[in-house]
Amino acid sequence: MLRQAVILVGGLGTRLGERTKLLPKPLLEVGGKSFLDHLLDEVSRYPSIEKILLLAGHRADLVVERYHGKMWRHAAVSVVSEPTQLGTGGALKHAGVQLEPQFLLMNGDSFFDFNLLDLAASGSPAMVRVALKKDHPGDRYGRVLLERNSVKRFLPPGMQSTGPINTGVYRIDRSILDLIDELPCSLEQSVFPRLVEMGQLEAALYDGFFIDIGIPEDLDRAQCELPAKMRRPAVFFDRDGVLNVDKGYVSKIEDFEWIPGAREAIKLCNDRGYLTFVVTNQSGVARGYYGVDAVHRLHDWMSHELAEVGAHIDEFQYCPYHEDGTVEQWRRTSDRRKPAPGMILDCLGGWPVQIESSFLVGDNTHDVQAAVAAGIAGHLFKGPDLEAFVRPLLGAGQG
Repeated sequence: MLRQAVILVGGLGTRLGERTKLLPKPLLEVGGKSFLDHLLDEVSRYPSIEKILLLAGHRADLVVERYHGKMWRHAAVSVVSEPTQLGTGGALKHAGVQLEPQFLLMNGDSFFDFNLLDLAASGSPAMVRVALKKDHPGDRYGRVLLERNSVKRFLPPGMQSTGPINTGVYRIDRSILDLIDELPCSLEQSVFPRLVEMGQLEAALYDGFFIDIGIPEDLDRAQCELPAKMRRPAVFFDRDGVLNVDKGYVSKIEDFEWIPGAREAIKLCNDRGYLTFVVTNQSGVARGYYGVDAVHRLHDWMSHELAEVGAHIDEFQYCPYHEDGTVEQWRRTSDRRKPAPGMILDCLGGWPVQIESSFLVGDNTHDVQAAVAAGIAGHLFKGPDLEAFVRPLLGAGQG
């Protein structure tokens, strides 16, 4: 399970001229905030990723000042600064002691919208698994030749106008450091050809939005396109009776039983580019059956289970209140308790949600009433398979 994302932010960005003379390329403003902020927003959506490591070079002091020691949602951000320009492979070698046994590696100047956890969910033994964009117009990028899932050759730009391109997103085993001998070192030029010969470089194809801000034209294009793409439709799931069998006030892991197709439904939403939320009434807290810590433990366990199959929930929302509760702290009426829409509205206010394409899946009329009150569609699920129920409700996407 991926716990760490590593982002390369050390390049000089010479093709952008004066714009990157005093500022690292990933810190350039795109849509009102730095491009790196957009990347951190995206990576921190995944609960399993607890650490984000930034590998800085050019004007590393600015990266350290803005990001080192910060928390981005639940993820701890740290920065390692190169003493000199070491290349992509050299940057990894320099940061070796801080790398997890397996990690996600991304370029700090490109954005690829796909389910990051899917890249690690295959169980592939390959040292590196790369995310490829199925096709991308123009001849700026080299193409990748595949045999089944194995990379056989990298073609330089201009040799072929169609075919998949390397997006600079990888799932990597730390053992790759053994192949980095001399510094500086480029992963793409020095290490990946050796991995191809060893049969240790595999690929997965995706079809999400991709942009690289390495040239002025694409940086200008990103100003409008990236913020628009960050607005996504969302699926809101009730919990008990939808994601798990409702056994009455489920609070313990040993009592939790996934509904058939539940994990697959969540992954399908992830793969199609939907934000995914859980909105659940938990009056068992107000009634004294269990505490909020039990709710958090169960949701953390659910996140772990989902990560194993390449899925995730962006945010768990729960309401511990009930007007008839026995615990004074939680005994009151709440606009977060369904059929009130508070939990849904909190998600709509805290995330870039495309409301018109969003919907809720619940198992009773209170769920649907909450959805309607929040301005989204509501659907009643009565079984038996959640993935089969959700699939027709999703618009066209990556999956």
